Amino acid sequence: MTEQIAYIGLGSNVGDCENNLRAALSALEGHPDISLVETSSFYQTQPLGLKGHPDFLNGVVKVKTRWGAQELFEHMQAVEQRMGRQRSRRWEPRIIDLDLLLFGNQRIDQPELKVPHPQMHLRNFVLRGLCELDPDLKHPVLKQSMAQLADRLNGRDFRLNSAKPQLVSIAGVIGVGKTTLAAGLARRLGAKFIPEQYDNNPFLADVYAGHRELALDSELFFLSSSASQLRKGALTAGGWYVSDYVFDKAMIYASGWLEGNDLAVYKEHYQSVRSDIANPVLIIVMQDSAENCLDRIHRRNRPYEQRIETAFLEHLARGFTLLYNCYMACPVIRIGSNECRTDEQVGCFAEEVRWYLAQAGH
Repeated sequence: MTEQIAYIGLGSNVGDCENNLRAALSALEGHPDISLVETSSFYQTQPLGLKGHPDFLNGVVKVKTRWGAQELFEHMQAVEQRMGRQRSRRWEPRIIDLDLLLFGNQRIDQPELKVPHPQMHLRNFVLRGLCELDPDLKHPVLKQSMAQLADRLNGRDFRLNSAKPQLVSIAGVIGVGKTTLAAGLARRLGAKFIPEQYDNNPFLADVYAGHRELALDSELFFLSSSASQLRKGALTAGGWYVSDYVFDKAMIYASGWLEGNDLAVYKEHYQSVRSDIANPVLIIVMQDSAENCLDRIHRRNRPYEQRIETAFLEHLARGFTLLYNCYMACPVIRIGSNECRTDEQVGCFAEEVRWYLAQAGH
């Protein structure tokens, strides 16, 4: 039988963790139908799930095997059992944990075995080891390299949680295409579309016309309407939503329009509502040049936007870069605005986004 490449995640947080991982590796290699190709470094990781548990030691091993995925999986479970793994509840401490992450390019969806591992793209501790072994290796379904998937996490580990609203928020400067993409994703995902209320802002046209004395009123209108749309009580746990803006962009825009006492007043209002806002489970940052965005603004011909200048768009872009280069609250996917222009592109991207959403009810 032809040999197949597989990747296995290892973890332990009970006893001598390094010795446990090395014992598991020896047990895997002890079978003639498995050979270890390469093992990543071991690294300490805070546990997901229940708090107060000891840290894990994790790693990834690349193996060759003449077995099929099911046979390899059963052997991994037998190794766990021999080493004393007890399965009583999820997220419990464990002497050894072996996860079949990838098996060639195969996709397997069985009750006891799902490959690729359905949450590996959310686990920095998994992607870290895979990047060490093969950063250019592509996820069979998401079609992104391990390095690209790791970049979306900013060094954090996440898990799907259907107890939270499944809010996807689109970020980017004016004219980059947020509303078009958000509406298309919502339609493809069967999610509720949440558009920003800029057409209902009674102050916006005057502010763009040069009446800066109304800027605070305009920004407070956006803050109030956004807080109403995205407050935790307005979104259902497990429900799917796509917004064409991110709440946290409020301070980026405010800093572009306001200064002095007006900015201080705005910050007070912002802080008073921020804790009641539902955090996104995924942020999609759309990127393009200020010149291209300005061209779209002119072509869509909203009268109140025609005085927007390149410098203002560049200010917004810098703000988004600073915010999301170290964002820790959820994964961040960055895409070029030309990557999701057609219905086919949006459809493919929607299938990728699904992997970042808890599936309860969908």
